[in-house]
Amino acid sequence: MPRQRKHSSSHGPRGPSQRQLRVGEVLRHALSDILLETYIRDPDLEGVSVTITQVKPSGDMRHATVFCEPLGGRNADVIIAALNRHKGFLRGELGHVITLKFTPELRFVEDTSFAEAEKIETLLKSPRVRRDLEPQPKDEDDEET
Repeated sequence: MPRQRKHSSSHGPRGPSQRQLRVGEVLRHALSDILLETYIRDPDLEGVSVTITQVKPSGDMRHATVFCEPLGGRNADVIIAALNRHKGFLRGELGHVITLKFTPELRFVEDTSFAEAEKIETLLKSPRVRRDLEPQPKDEDDEET
C-alpha cells in the first residue's frame, strides 16, 4: 500500500513556492521594462517614474499582485489607480514579452514597506529609544558576591 503524505496544519501558512518566486521576478523585470519603454496615454502617469518592488503571483499563476511605488512616494493613490485603469493594456504588453502558459491578471497596489521602514528608523533614532538602548551602569547591589 503506498504511503500517503499527511497534511498538518501545525506548520502554519506556507510561503510562496520556488516557482512563484521565479515567476514573480520575471514579471517584475518585464513590467519594469514595459513601464520604462511604453508610453501610456494618461495624464496621471505622464512624466511619472514608478518602481515595481515586488510581484506576487497566485498559486495557479492566473493572478498577480504588483507592489509598486512612485518615485518620491507622492500621489501614490492617483498613480496606483491609473495603473489599475490600464492593467488590461499592461497585461497585453506583458503577454508579448513573457513565455508563460497564462499571462496573469494584474492588480496594482502601493508598496508601503518603504514608509514603514522609515517610520521604524525614525523611532529607533528618537532620544527616548536611544536612552533605552544604551548600556546601563551597574549598581553595587546588583553584583553577586
